Amino acid sequence: MSKFMRIIVFFDLPVVTKKDRKIYAKFRHFLINDGYIMLQFSVYSRICNGDDGVYKHYARLKENLPKKGSIRCMKVTEKQYASMEILVGKKTVRERKTDANQLSIF
Repeated sequence: MSKFMRIIVFFDLPVVTKKDRKIYAKFRHFLINDGYIMLQFSVYSRICNGDDGVYKHYARLKENLPKKGSIRCMKVTEKQYASMEILVGKKTVRERKTDANQLSIF
């Protein structure tokens, strides 16, 4: 049985020029279309089924990177992700809907 994992993407992209903002929007739309949810501004998370799913999405992420800025990603287990504490604020509706207990593997 595979273990559910999360990919967390952190990014800072320039938004000074109109072209920069277009590149930022394109990257953000890629993340959303690829199943990532926004945790905070410029921090997105995606659930994956095991290491194979993580590496598949790492490859997709690398294919869609902008040329400028700073982008980092981290793989964590679902258990580690679930232990994250929210110090101020609360989970978004979208975030509450996306947890490993609600996923079905076909």
